[in-house]
Amino acid sequence: MRRRDFITLLGGAALAWPLAARAQQAAKVARIGYLRHGTAAANADRVEALRAGLRQLDYVEGKNLAIEFRWAESVDQLPQFAAELVRMNVDVIFAPSSTEVEPARQATRTVPIVFAAHADPVGIGHVASLPRPGGNITGLTMLMTDLAAKELEILKEAVPQATRIGVLWNPTTPSHPPAIAAVKGAGEKLGVSLWMVPARSAEDFDGALASMVAERVGAFLALGSPLIISAGAQLAELAVKYRLPSMFALREPVVAGGLMSYAADLNDLARRAAAYIDKILKGAKPADLPVEQASKYELVVNLKTAKALGLTIPPSLVLRADQVIE
Repeated sequence: MRRRDFITLLGGAALAWPLAARAQQAAKVARIGYLRHGTAAANADRVEALRAGLRQLDYVEGKNLAIEFRWAESVDQLPQFAAELVRMNVDVIFAPSSTEVEPARQATRTVPIVFAAHADPVGIGHVASLPRPGGNITGLTMLMTDLAAKELEILKEAVPQATRIGVLWNPTTPSHPPAIAAVKGAGEKLGVSLWMVPARSAEDFDGALASMVAERVGAFLALGSPLIISAGAQLAELAVKYRLPSMFALREPVVAGGLMSYAADLNDLARRAAAYIDKILKGAKPADLPVEQASKYELVVNLKTAKALGLTIPPSLVLRADQVIE
């Protein structure tokens, strides 16, 4: 081969290799496993928020992104679905709350896990610390231990005559034990006694509220969980039936007839979680990505429900509300 031909061949190969590499990179599809307790319909807003965040980072489903959804009707199905996603070799498991993070953690210590609304990642032991998570888990937190105490404080402000307040919690939610401890501390400071009532499923709601009425509670707080996300509207309707003022960690039940909510913006958290997924797909380690806290909290008050219950919400509280339903 003549020297000139060899140089031409070498130059052509040098140009071809980057093109081939770019084509291979462009063809790679990121696979995200979406693990959730609840239904697709109840979580539609959060799913769309995550998708919107990913689209802003140039991830398009059907092109360079595939999302494998696993919707668990009960928490007992979560370990099975988590193991299934690990076997599928997904690049990242998106487990929004502590309820999903725990089975995902048990299924893998290597596949990155990203959460969007974890209630207490340090307290439960899912991360070593907020600045340095360690391990394969990171994401965003709404710090339920602080949030639940604040919700009780606002509820007492709205219903000052209540000296006994019910607390509806879910034994299958890992973050609820530390949240209960925080609520008990807040109750002591507020001078109210608390009546703790567990509910593992929506079928338990009616009996739970009936027990609160029997115990003469003046109002109740429903701790946030995937169960409340999927069945909060049903609980809000029962609260009206039993004439119990209610406080939720989600705005949707208040739209359905609950009295109040003080909650982190879950759509905002889901959208922000996309940035974590992007960084991990580009090579970052979860251990090195600090856990971020929710930055947007919203107070929603349903004055229509207050009127139906014969309550007068203090004007100062109404003025502080981000949304008032009349």
